[in-house]
This record gives sequence, structure tokens and C-alpha cells, in this order.
Amino acid sequence: MSRKTPGRTKPSQTTEPKESRFIVKEPGELMQWLLATLAGKGRNKVKGILARGQVSVEGNVVTQYDYPLAAGNRVVIDWSEKIPEAPIEGLEILYEDADLIVIDKEAGLLSIATEGEKQQTAYRMLMEHVRKKNPQNRVFVVHRLDRETSGVMMYAKREQIQEHLQSTWRNTVVERTYVAVVEGCVAKSEGTIRSWLKESKTLQMYSSRTDNGGLEAITHYKVLQADREYSLLEVKLETGRKNQIRVHMQEIGHSIVGDKRYGAKKNPIGRLGLHARVLTFRHPATGQLLSFETEIPKKFLRLFQTKNK
Repeated sequence: MSRKTPGRTKPSQTTEPKESRFIVKEPGELMQWLLATLAGKGRNKVKGILARGQVSVEGNVVTQYDYPLAAGNRVVIDWSEKIPEAPIEGLEILYEDADLIVIDKEAGLLSIATEGEKQQTAYRMLMEHVRKKNPQNRVFVVHRLDRETSGVMMYAKREQIQEHLQSTWRNTVVERTYVAVVEGCVAKSEGTIRSWLKESKTLQMYSSRTDNGGLEAITHYKVLQADREYSLLEVKLETGRKNQIRVHMQEIGHSIVGDKRYGAKKNPIGRLGLHARVLTFRHPATGQLLSFETEIPKKFLRLFQTKNK
């Protein structure tokens, strides 16, 4: 009967390292760098690694394919499988890095709570999101969308970034485009509305074609579709004043559907007919031009499709 030799152990099996660390030698985009660095992995495998948040640059998780790498950046790849984070109800995160979060907000969700407001907000949900990675993390409000307005907006993840964006907003933001469903057929195919907006004691914004001591507001619009009852407009902001589009649409006699506060008589889609579709800006830290575009809400389009059948 054989006996085991004391002290003898089975040879250990080789296992993949838990993580890999790299130093970037030349500037470039993250996806291309990963494909070159991980030559043995397929493109789909590399995409999955990025999507699951397994790649960190300078200690921050990055999922953006075209994230700009600089020479000397430290990149870490975590090889453990990541369980995808559950979606956040009421919003979708379109982009996130160490400085910013860009989201697509649903109609009905507050951007941030007003005084005495205790409802769930995008701000509160994003705060919970970033603190899962580090309890010290925070988000900071840069701009707002009205509760019933859906679409693209961004938050800062550092106070310095918030201050920079707010102080350089008109130069940093290249494009803010909305789509709006308004009452009536807008006869003029495109136009510009310029006025001064001032807030009343009841927090209602009102417009004056001459300087009334308020803030100058400039809105450009173009008709995308129209019939006798409604028009679908593309609206671009040259300035970003409170309720600017809503007030300007009322001023030209075509209130946004569902906007009883500013003169609407109809609500055929069960919500405010305003959606922030495009946001294009220069990244406050890298200078890179970033653009985010969302689909026109189906409710907006269905209103015209039904009528055209």
C-alpha cells in the first residue's frame, strides 16, 4: 500500500491575473489602443470589457470607445467578470468619465429638487450611482430641464468642472437642439424669436420685444412636419433662459402642447411636447468636442403618423 510523501503538493494550475496594468506610450483613442494592446482578444471581447466597466484610466472607470488617451496615462484592466449595473429608472446614462455624466432624462422626472420638494430626482439618483464606487463622490448641477421636458442634459462630477461650465457656458456649448410639438399650423417654415424675458412674483416668465430689464433670449425654429392642428418643430437655442422655448412658442401664437401654464389648450400626447434632442459641447478638461443625440419621442411622431394614414 503506497503512502503519500510528506510535504509533496500537486503542481498549481496557472490562472489569469486579476488585473493588468499598462502605461500608454502614445496618445490615441481608448478602443484602438485596447485592440492593439490586447491583440489576442477579439473585437467583441474588447467591447464587452469596456461596456462592463472593466477598464480604468487614471483610476476612473471609462466605457467610452473614443476616450482620448495621453502618453503616460495609467490603464488598468480588471479581468473579473462585472455584473452589469441595473438601469436607473427615469433616466439613461449616455456618457460618464471622471468629470461629467451625460444623461437622457424622461419626462416627469425633476432635474433637482426645489425647496421643500421631496420627490425622487435625477440629481439624487446620480448621487447614489457615483457613491456606489466611492462614498466621497458627488455630482453637481450644471443646467436644468423642466420636469416635463425630456432629453439630454449633463451634470459635473467635480465642483471645479461645474464652475468652469457655468462660467463659460455660451462658449463651451456648441449646440442645444430641441424638438417641440406645438398647437396649430406654423405658417412660416423657419424663423427667429428675439425678446427679453423676466420673471414675475408668481414665478411666471413673460416676454417683451423691448428691453424690460430682463435677460435677452434668442430662439431659432424650423418646421419639420405640420398639419392643421399641430406642428413639429426643430428648435435651437442661442441663449438658455428659464422656460425660454415655452414662452417664445406662446408669443408666436403656437403654445407647446400640454403646456397649460403658457397658453396650451390641448394635450394629445399626455405630456409636455418638448424634448432636448441634441447637446454638443467641448469637454471642459480635454477640449474634445462631444455630441449626444437622442431619438424624437415616438409620441411626438405618432401624432402625425396617425393623421397621415
